[in-house]
Amino acid sequence: MTALTSRLCSALLLTLALASASVQANSQAGWREQLPQVSLVGSGDFSWFGFSVYNAKLWSPAQQVDFTEPFALELTYRRNISRETLVDTSLDEIRRINGQPLDREQHDEWAKQMLQAFVDVKDGTRITGVFLPDQGCRFYVDGKLQHVIDDPEFARAFFSIWLDPQTRSPKLRAALLGLNP
Repeated sequence: MTALTSRLCSALLLTLALASASVQANSQAGWREQLPQVSLVGSGDFSWFGFSVYNAKLWSPAQQVDFTEPFALELTYRRNISRETLVDTSLDEIRRINGQPLDREQHDEWAKQMLQAFVDVKDGTRITGVFLPDQGCRFYVDGKLQHVIDDPEFARAFFSIWLDPQTRSPKLRAALLGLNP
């Protein structure tokens, strides 16, 4: 191999390495890029029959969180749960809070979207949902963008699982919203 060929190969490898690092950095920028001015509003743990399921953290640029401003809900799981179970449980809670069944088309579309947004989780897996008013939401798994759902109705229904007064865990809601003394 000539010196020129060797230098060209080295330059090509360096260029490829830098391009790969740039792509990787952009894909790992995470949800905080969407909400650069956020701070922690509140956090709490969710348990089911005494078993710790996840730790939840609510991040927002505003101290009083509502559906008019963007926010992020970060869940760090403490158990192994299949993506199908996450989807089914989410749909059940959306229906329960809504007080009426979803029509078949909406149910199927929302299930399809969540199957793309979620993964099978294990202890330590972190899923962060970013609520974007009038746009929809984005889901990040361990800091990497997993899926975007451009459906404001879905986004509100989904995050209501934790933030609606009819939530299954009022203590967790209060902790997330910073309402605990």
